[in-house]
Amino acid sequence: MTWEMFVFLFLAASALMSALWVISAKEIVHSVIGMATCFIAIACLFIMLNAEFVAIVQLLVYVGAVTIVILFGIMLTKREIMESERK
Repeated sequence: MTWEMFVFLFLAASALMSALWVISAKEIVHSVIGMATCFIAIACLFIMLNAEFVAIVQLLVYVGAVTIVILFGIMLTKREIMESERK
């Protein structure tokens, strides 16, 4: 097994595991961290395919914009309102 195959399998497994973490996490902040990890692993896979432009766009648009917007939305949501709706 070459080192490229090992790196590919590691990145693919980490992307799959973080995607499973996104859908199975109980806290939304943990889901966002898993989503960012999945996006970064996919960007690394694009770099292995010599598609550097797509990898940079992946990082800028998804990890940079979408994840930050979701985190700001979570932080700006009032915690008391969410806890009162659960009861």
